[in-house]
Amino acid sequence: MGGSMSLNPRVVESFNRQSMMTTLGALLVRAEPGVVEIDLPFRSTLSQQHGFIHAGAITSVVDSACGYAALTQAPEGKEVVTVEFKVNFIRPAQGQLFKETGTVINAGRNIAVCSGAVVAWLDTGDTKLVAQMQATMAFV
Repeated sequence: MGGSMSLNPRVVESFNRQSMMTTLGALLVRAEPGVVEIDLPFRSTLSQQHGFIHAGAITSVVDSACGYAALTQAPEGKEVVTVEFKVNFIRPAQGQLFKETGTVINAGRNIAVCSGAVVAWLDTGDTKLVAQMQATMAFV
């Protein structure tokens, strides 16, 4: 696909059809072989009772990042669905922007095992790891 910040056309086309990402305000920023990054800007409408971004919003986006990373490794003509995932929340999701990256650890004929990371960008310019995902995706 070329340069370090290329966008895989297969991923772009699928992402543009996924209304959940539109609803959350998520933005596809990187889609390369085995790696996909989606940005989730802070919006108060996505917060929980303490003002942090809700775990459901964070999880939805990092699941998609892992799924789309798997799609870059899927056999031609196959799509991807989530089989399972586990998320560890390391700290509250507070920040101005959440960079959610999915990376394929291993892709076989039928499944891909992925790792997801959610990093918060703070007002101060600092970054903090918010959550880590382990996911299995099936090629269907």
